Amino acid sequence: MTQRTQETQPEPQSQSQDGIDRRLLPWSHRLPVWARFLVDLLAGAVVGVIGTMAHRMGASANIPYGLVIAYALAIISTWSARSRDGVSGLALHLISSSLVVWTVMAGYGETATLPYFSNNAGYFWLYGVVLIPLIMLALPKSWFTMPTRTEDDSTEYDQNESSEPDHDTAQPVD
Repeated sequence: MTQRTQETQPEPQSQSQDGIDRRLLPWSHRLPVWARFLVDLLAGAVVGVIGTMAHRMGASANIPYGLVIAYALAIISTWSARSRDGVSGLALHLISSSLVVWTVMAGYGETATLPYFSNNAGYFWLYGVVLIPLIMLALPKSWFTMPTRTEDDSTEYDQNESSEPDHDTAQPVD
């Protein structure tokens, strides 16, 4: 009888001061503060490198889809940095991304007469990578919270992830 009651009692949860179960957050939110700041710095640098390489795609045809991709990458990464570490994470992300972008693009000079976006995509990217975090800094804090998961959600996911296919019901392939 005692063994049965011990099995049915839930484990104590590792809750933070906010009452949030830290085990249910994404991996980068569970790291110690120094590691989360390192993730913010590295994510900003990656955004700077990939965005700088991608922003000119389609610019020669005046269809700057590369700039849209680079902006989307910057927005997603900046949102993640702010949701993970607040204003400090956003600041570190801004510093690393703009440092990489401005360093890489410092060596490029003026070019010949080219179509509009081909000539100006670099300027849009240079200033956009700074403006995106500044705009996100002005947005309400509530827009940067992680949706809460319940214990049921995590156990359901873990069961689906670890379940092996049922070989008895498998259909032969012709």
